[in-house]
Amino acid sequence: MNSVIIYTVVSLSSLGALFAIILFVVARKFRVFEDPRIDQIQEILPGANCGGCGFAGCRNFAEALVKADSFEGLNCPVGGASLMTDAAEILGREAVLTEPLIAVVRCNGTPEHRPRTSNYDGARTCTIAHSLYTGETDCSYGCLGYGDCVVACKFDAMYMDPETGLPVISDEKCVACGACVKACPRTIIELRKKAKKDRKIYVSCVNCDKGGPARKACKVACIGCGKCVKACEYDAITLENNLAWIDSMKCVFCRKCVTECPTSAILEINFPPRKERSSEPAETTAGKTE
Repeated sequence: MNSVIIYTVVSLSSLGALFAIILFVVARKFRVFEDPRIDQIQEILPGANCGGCGFAGCRNFAEALVKADSFEGLNCPVGGASLMTDAAEILGREAVLTEPLIAVVRCNGTPEHRPRTSNYDGARTCTIAHSLYTGETDCSYGCLGYGDCVVACKFDAMYMDPETGLPVISDEKCVACGACVKACPRTIIELRKKAKKDRKIYVSCVNCDKGGPARKACKVACIGCGKCVKACEYDAITLENNLAWIDSMKCVFCRKCVTECPTSAILEINFPPRKERSSEPAETTAGKTE
């Protein structure tokens, strides 16, 4: 009996040692080397995993930065230029400067401008409502108002205005991660260049219908008249599918398009009040009396 026990113990010990050696050899042969700089980059990333960089998470973005030959096309919107500069220093690369962006809601269809013509009785999400019908108004392009974008925002930078029924974006909190853009089934939210003092000029409409139907559905809809295009001296405005669009990279904020728009579809935000023109005729030298 003792010899059997000894034989069993020796056999099992030998097999265990053999398997341990095999596992060690396999682990050494097929081990995957991970660049330690990935951990360094991940430490300086915000850790939001918002997907604004185009990758699934911060870890994936860190791996992409380490493996990339240059930072062209790579950017963390949350961390901004300072973070990308720090990452470039760690990796010994040159940071690529990118324009800061801000999200805007391209719909001004408040109840005052876009009256409700039906009632929706279903799941209160924009995605489901959009797949079922055109909406509670006659505009099949406008904001549905169920807040999918607000839910998608991880930075508490959005809320639904109970009076207008439209989402409101906080310029101070928005990091331009693009989560709200992806969440909107009607492509109403857009990332635009962030200007000084958070000034913005953009066409707050996405209605591609012709002028008559668009204006009937919403009083402040773009009717595709093209007056703004003619007024712009910087080729910053294009007209396509009955809808004007202002390129934020070209716009110089001259505001001529705003005054030319007959439906007030173009919004100017965070600008000082316009100076009122005097109604009295200018005094001329000929009109002066001694």
